[in-house]
Amino acid sequence: MPTTKRDYYEVLGVARGAPEDEIKRAYRKLAVKFHPDKNPDDPHAEEKFKELGEAYDVLIDVDKRAAYDRFGHAAFSQGAAGFGGGFHDPFDIFREVFGGGSGGIFESFFGGAGGGRAEERQRGSDLRYDMQITLEEAAFGTEKEIEIRKLDTCDQCNGSGAEPGSRSINCPTCGGRGQVISSRGFFQVSQTCPRCRGAGQIIEKPCHKCGGEGRVENSSRIKLKIPAGIGSGSRLRSSRNGEAGIRGGPPGDLYVVLHIKEHPVFQRDEDDLYCEVPISFAIAALGGEVPVPTLEGKASLRIPVGTQTGQVFKLRGKGIANIEGRGRGDLLARVIVEVPTRLNSEQRRKLEEFANSCGEENTPLYRSFFERAKDFFR
Repeated sequence: MPTTKRDYYEVLGVARGAPEDEIKRAYRKLAVKFHPDKNPDDPHAEEKFKELGEAYDVLIDVDKRAAYDRFGHAAFSQGAAGFGGGFHDPFDIFREVFGGGSGGIFESFFGGAGGGRAEERQRGSDLRYDMQITLEEAAFGTEKEIEIRKLDTCDQCNGSGAEPGSRSINCPTCGGRGQVISSRGFFQVSQTCPRCRGAGQIIEKPCHKCGGEGRVENSSRIKLKIPAGIGSGSRLRSSRNGEAGIRGGPPGDLYVVLHIKEHPVFQRDEDDLYCEVPISFAIAALGGEVPVPTLEGKASLRIPVGTQTGQVFKLRGKGIANIEGRGRGDLLARVIVEVPTRLNSEQRRKLEEFANSCGEENTPLYRSFFERAKDFFR
């Protein structure tokens, strides 16, 4: 049984008349809450995260939102609400049932709904680009330049589809009406003109470079500004940098999905960073200072006398910048006491003397553990 899609407004928890800034706030809040990295034990977290992204993509776009408000989920074919190719005719679902294409029953009786002049200026497809960045780039922000192959406006005809000096003329098949009338039994029905596809006009001489479509495939270089504090899985929208529309139609958008590479030293939890710092047995016992790495270089950490392995020290303000400008997170350093693995004879002798000289007052954790577990040793 196919699952029923939830209402996009319900998914984001906003009212139908919610303004754009409210939709953005709701999405950011829920995206953080249901991010798969924050919910490793929830098998449904990724599904919820994708559902949020799909709802946001539709409701944040003026045209897509208007189509959704009018037709609901039927306004898009599967996958169309994400990155895949802009709008799809909401009447396609009827064409699949009653016969699609020119001359189908639905098209005949309803006058070619979904065709006509709008088809001549069809909006270009949205595009998706996946980009990997380093933790440092995510922490401090950066500028990137990407190169993609996409359909751009033809520079020969400037998107018109007509050879320079040529012009549009009335379609000789339909006489410029965009519709042709045919008789079927007792019925006289109109349908979209198969030659001009409802535009009423045809190009006298199609552009030799683009074949009349108004666009050609090119390599495009696009600059992107990545804000400080951005998280893995975030999507940046580059308006009008998707594919060009057909015959001068508006271009789609480019969506860049960011993936942060695994760091060899640090792990990230929202705005905080974590790392493990090994210290010697002597430093743990006697105290001292040890160097600690940060994203900005080396810092010094004061180790108090008698530090135990696993103890965590906080370096304030050494984490990730908050993407909304609310300061920076912290760096939490967890110390690991390293026990020597090789001892020469002199080191062994001195360590044995040290062990013999230590009384129980120097092993409070040892004494506490065996006091609690003494019943198991009887």
